[in-house]
Amino acid sequence: MRLSGPSTVTEERATPPKPPADESGWQRRRRLQTVFGDVLPETTEDERDPGATSDDEAQDHWLRSQVPPHHR
Repeated sequence: MRLSGPSTVTEERATPPKPPADESGWQRRRRLQTVFGDVLPETTEDERDPGATSDDEAQDHWLRSQVPPHHR
C-alpha cells in the first residue's frame, strides 16, 4: 500500500528553558534535582558504618534468595 501526497506530520523540538542569570548555587542544585533526582549519596563510603548494608545490597540479597534451586 502506498500513500499519496506529502506527509502532514511535522516534528516539533522542545528547547529546554534557560536558567536565570542570577540563580544561586543552591537554586541550581534544587532545579537539577527536580529534573534528574538525587544521583549522589549524601555520604561517601568511608563515612558510613562498615558493617551496615545499603538498601540496594539488602534488596539484592533478597532477590538472590528468591531464585528457585533449579535456576542456581
